[in-house]
Amino acid sequence: MTTRQLAAGLDITYEAVRQQLAELVRAGWVTASHAPAAAEATVAGTMGPKPGPASRRYRLSVAAEHLFPKHYDELSVELVQHVLERFGGTGVVEILSRMTDARVARWAPLLKGLTLEEKLKALSSLYEDQDAYMQVEWKDGAPALVERNCPFFSVAQKHPAICSVSVNTLERLLGFKVVREQRFQAGHGRCVFRVRLDEPHRQGAAFALEQD
Repeated sequence: MTTRQLAAGLDITYEAVRQQLAELVRAGWVTASHAPAAAEATVAGTMGPKPGPASRRYRLSVAAEHLFPKHYDELSVELVQHVLERFGGTGVVEILSRMTDARVARWAPLLKGLTLEEKLKALSSLYEDQDAYMQVEWKDGAPALVERNCPFFSVAQKHPAICSVSVNTLERLLGFKVVREQRFQAGHGRCVFRVRLDEPHRQGAAFALEQD
């Protein structure tokens, strides 16, 4: 909508809308674009207003979508449930295996030539770039990635097999067996992915569901 259309629809002044839009644009929540001339014409056969601030149309930016209610978790849980009902456990494992392959393909080039410590530091961003909730911890000479904010919490609570993607991905990228010593599903309030440096991961091993 244009500034004038917003002002009319909200029953407030043009200037009030203009000031609010300026702040929203600066914050990145709203984007502006010029409306097509045909859309601005008020009478058929006449020219619409000249291009300018008043003719700009404003819309919600992609970055602002998260400010409004979303139901991604419910959708994901429903999708997994239907896959399970239609194709059974084998179908779910196949999909999880493909998800793991995609993650390994994306991360492997980024980790090439790095030391174990450097790989662990890089993989702290496995779920999100510069993840503030994932840290590397060492215990008795064995490292672990500790995640204090599960980005897939609701889905993982109903379908814990989803977490096998993370375990398998880490094993293939690090080259060692990985075990979740603590998990959100058990009420620990975090997931601890312990790297077993004394148990090398067999190259080419098939995707395997995490063992309880």
